[in-house]
Amino acid sequence: MIRALRLLAAILGGPMLLIGVIWILQGLNLLPGSFMTGQIIWTIYGTPLALVGAALVWWVSRRA
Repeated sequence: MIRALRLLAAILGGPMLLIGVIWILQGLNLLPGSFMTGQIIWTIYGTPLALVGAALVWWVSRRA
């Protein structure tokens, strides 16, 4: 069971972290080129997504 959860976390964690960081940067107007650029709501959406993604990446990478 834990092995399946680690596999799922490995598949989802990286993309969640990457998408969250992109949303944060677009919301802060640091990454132009989208309808999300300069809209602070995307920073609010991206922060928890990036944090959960980072937690999943950390959980998968630690030795158990």
